[in-house]
Amino acid sequence: MTTNDAPQQSPAPQEPTAEELLDAVGPAFGKLRRTSLLEVENPISAKDLSRTLVLNLVLEHTRDSEKEITVGALAGLLGVDPSVASRMVTDNIKAGYLLRAASQHDGRRTVLHLSPAGTALMARFRRHQRSAFEYITADWAEHDRLEFARLMVKYVDSLGRLKERTPAGE
Repeated sequence: MTTNDAPQQSPAPQEPTAEELLDAVGPAFGKLRRTSLLEVENPISAKDLSRTLVLNLVLEHTRDSEKEITVGALAGLLGVDPSVASRMVTDNIKAGYLLRAASQHDGRRTVLHLSPAGTALMARFRRHQRSAFEYITADWAEHDRLEFARLMVKYVDSLGRLKERTPAGE
């Protein structure tokens, strides 16, 4: 065998640069929501998946019994027009996941609460998300799985700082 006949070895894959890695974060986050549609334990329909956007925010903002959330506040949190938020809320009410109630602080205001069915859907959604995470990371080292989970939670907890940021040009 001559040197020209030697099998060609492919070069080892190169690690992405810091710039390439940071540029890949946005598209990676865009794909994360799709994991909720994986056919794993506790499947969630695509329609109920979209409903969980609203239910999650209502749940998050009403955990403390003193806090209340209105359709207008929900619109702000979702970054949508109040009429869009109203349609989303109405859809959740018709599906039996949300209830409207008079505010305990101001009877003129209408606030939102999860119904028992909404609470059950969110529990099922959490189980589904965990199943998807466990399925996707099944071949990861346990340390890596837990470190990724810790960093993801830390990242999400840091989102509140976006509200404190001054927009460019102000």
